[in-house]
Amino acid sequence: PYGGGQEGYRGPPGGGTGPTGGPYGGYGAPGYGGQYGHGPSGMPGGYGGQPYGGQAYGGQAYGGQAYGGQPYGGPNRYNAPAGNIPPGVNPEAYQWFYSVDADQSGFINSKELKQALVNSNWSNFNDETCLMMINMFDKTRSGRVDLFGFSALWDYIQQWRALFQQYDRDRSGSISGTELHQVLTQMGYKLSPQFSEMLVQRYGGRGGPQGIQLDRFIQACTQLQSMTQVFRERDTGMTGNVRLSYEDFLAGAVTRLM
Repeated sequence: PYGGGQEGYRGPPGGGTGPTGGPYGGYGAPGYGGQYGHGPSGMPGGYGGQPYGGQAYGGQAYGGQAYGGQPYGGPNRYNAPAGNIPPGVNPEAYQWFYSVDADQSGFINSKELKQALVNSNWSNFNDETCLMMINMFDKTRSGRVDLFGFSALWDYIQQWRALFQQYDRDRSGSISGTELHQVLTQMGYKLSPQFSEMLVQRYGGRGGPQGIQLDRFIQACTQLQSMTQVFRERDTGMTGNVRLSYEDFLAGAVTRLM
């Protein structure tokens, strides 16, 4: 349901040669080769691109915190089996897969993924984002991903993490409404600053710091892209306006977000 990519995998985020001058932003994750719009300048393109600053997923960033990886900064519990890494699998993802696969089943579910991912404030990724990402890369609709799906998911997170760090100008570990507006503008969206502030309020949580962490950033941007595709499929004239029934709207929301 997320478009792009092959066999249910999301294509390399963002970019591509979408129509210019239209009312829509980039579709896909940050980078190059997506369906619509353009990706941020200077971003690594395609799966396997190095994150912002050349730092690996789960490596050190923001004062030594394991940012975007598990709290202890590297694989643990189990070692990856010796031998050649399968073609098309990110070498780092290969190592992490066998660390995250706590029950050694050969698959990763959302619970195992959550235990492996942390935000800059050391909180684990939220359940909704983990489940959303598992579903995006789950070809069999079994609620889990194999090594190849995990490798694609890994690269997907890497690219969002790079974009997050690029626009976290004050190195606070969160994205403010102003910073989010800059992100969305760079991705090609023509949205108001007020809309970006609304997203931060919606996804930032109550009583927390002003801004959104990496997990909510990924969730918000991915859902925005999904709903943009629903709208664009109906806006055949690229006018920025459509007429649709209430049921059509609900059908699009259910298809893309659930």
